[in-house]
Amino acid sequence: MKRKTIIFLVLIGLGVGSLVLYRITTNDKNDSERAGNVAGGRIQTKVYGKVIKGKPFSDHLSLSGSIEPNEIVDIRPEISGIVEAISFSEGGRVSAGQVLIRINDVELRAELSQAVTRNSLAGENARRAKLLLEKEAISQEEYDIASADYRTAKAQIQVIEAQLAKTVIKAPFSGTIGLRNISKGSYITPTTSVAQLVNTDRVKVLFSIPEKYVQMVKNNSSIKLNIQGSREDHTAMIYAIEPIVESATRTLQVKAIADNSAQSLIPGTFANIVFPLETIERGLLVPAEALIPIQNGKKIFLLKNGKAFESLVETGARTKEDVLILSGIQEGDTVLTSGVMSLRDGSPVQVTLR
Repeated sequence: MKRKTIIFLVLIGLGVGSLVLYRITTNDKNDSERAGNVAGGRIQTKVYGKVIKGKPFSDHLSLSGSIEPNEIVDIRPEISGIVEAISFSEGGRVSAGQVLIRINDVELRAELSQAVTRNSLAGENARRAKLLLEKEAISQEEYDIASADYRTAKAQIQVIEAQLAKTVIKAPFSGTIGLRNISKGSYITPTTSVAQLVNTDRVKVLFSIPEKYVQMVKNNSSIKLNIQGSREDHTAMIYAIEPIVESATRTLQVKAIADNSAQSLIPGTFANIVFPLETIERGLLVPAEALIPIQNGKKIFLLKNGKAFESLVETGARTKEDVLILSGIQEGDTVLTSGVMSLRDGSPVQVTLR
């Protein structure tokens, strides 16, 4: 037992001794490298860099919007009555002018028959009054009364015919009709919602632009959009712009219209919108990791004569990995991209280009 213990302790001692020897050797090597990198009494920091070259860059805004139907109406009757017939299928397509429902019109037709009879009598009385007036058998006033009664009876017919026309409800435009809220035999009034009729052959896209970019919004310009759950991109054309900026949000409302013949865009859903701003022929893009936030904005380090020098920059749009630099660097500059957090202005650096 003691022999095994002694052997175990010896093995541990050998392991510890090997580890100490490895650390001493490594430290000596690092000291040698560090001594070789000393320039003017200062140590060169190892960093990575990138030579900036101008390339085309399309700037854009990523916005959220909502999709609306091209046309939508709540079908309601203009008069009260009993539903006699329903001539559409829920969720089906209907054409402009197609009859949707009929309201019982028996009472109105009886009133029309009565009005026609009164009109015939009033017309005959007016004809007789005219003959009597010519023979000076009645006064002008009596003739005027008879003539007015005739015109009133005629107008009454027109009123009843208009009421009869309202007993037939037709589709004002082609589209898809929704779920109905009535049944045959229901008593409906002008406040009753029969169903919604929606036209989605084209859809409208409503979104808002920050006031900073309102000068770039033009009618007939195109935008790109897509919806959640779909990778398909759609194109819409701006056709209407609100004339004033909303004071509460400092944004300008804009409407665009898109073709939806495939019925892939559903009204009421959110849309991810790409609004194009401008295309820069030689944009200067730097990796996002090269930017260092400071109190007055952002800075980067540039390589000049083997040293790192600070440069305040103005940034623009960004991609997943890069940021557009509007001012502060020039094409051909070497930007230090990583290992820069510990640098100071004028620090000597050893740069590996990527």
